[in-house]
Amino acid sequence: MPAGPGSLSPRLILASASPRRQELMKLLRFDFEVRTSGVPEEPRRGESPDRLVMRLARSKAEAIRDARPDAWVVGADTVVVCGSEILGKPASLEVAAEMLQKLSGRTHEVLTGICIRHLQLRQTSYVETTVRFAALSSRDIQEYLATGEPLGKAGAYAIQGYGSRFIQGIRGCYFNVVGLPLAHLHRTLMQMGFPANG
Repeated sequence: MPAGPGSLSPRLILASASPRRQELMKLLRFDFEVRTSGVPEEPRRGESPDRLVMRLARSKAEAIRDARPDAWVVGADTVVVCGSEILGKPASLEVAAEMLQKLSGRTHEVLTGICIRHLQLRQTSYVETTVRFAALSSRDIQEYLATGEPLGKAGAYAIQGYGSRFIQGIRGCYFNVVGLPLAHLHRTLMQMGFPANG
């Protein structure tokens, strides 16, 4: 959300290329701008899902903060965890099909790491939501792949899109599954002293 004509640059920056996060951020009704960090989203060997999303969220926030040290910067990263396996964004439809087969008929977790940086302040945390998936037939998977939606989505599905037909239930924050836990983010910003009205 760019600043209006003649106004100062927004004091809040979302360090994310995700259009879904950008749309969610607008719901908070804060003036903000978007900058991408270019941080590689690769897990380290033996890294737990919660540590992974917090590390990546922190790296994204720090990468942007250096260019605008006076701004409030929000970094975020989301992964899907099925069993003990971390499912990131599929690089191909074949990989997406494999992920959907793993999720079929099972319950999995979605974790989003959030890091907020401002001057010397830094708060890093994560939110976890449990999602129950319906059993998918081969036809279900192929029809979903044909929409193109699974590409670029953690776990190869979008709960707010065509993938909604597979969701039997969730426990926790719905917006966290989309990619940005709004209530948690808003509460943390307020607790850190973000000037919501100025």
